Amino acid sequence: MFTLITWLTIIACVFLIIIVLIQNPKGGGLAANFSAANQILGVNKTTEGVEKITWILALSLLVLSLAGPFFITRSGGSGKDSLMKDKIENATPGSVAPNPPAGTATPPPAQ
Repeated sequence: MFTLITWLTIIACVFLIIIVLIQNPKGGGLAANFSAANQILGVNKTTEGVEKITWILALSLLVLSLAGPFFITRSGGSGKDSLMKDKIENATPGSVAPNPPAGTATPPPAQ
């Protein structure tokens, strides 16, 4: 499931990049290129459609990014916790000294 969410996130990113590049920051963009066609065919408000697609893609990217970590599979054999368990279980008595509390001086080694 995590792989699916990752691929959907990548696809949403690519489409969002394309849609943003289509837009013109001065209000022209896609509507300015087809202004004559808009008058002939009766298609109005092309920029509103592009803006809606931008918002939909941005929100889907947000949702996918927040949902992704919930689907990461955790295996028992990897990670920091299992490494610490292995070190503790395989340690010989006396080889692992506890850390002293902060602000205290460590005593000199016994001779």
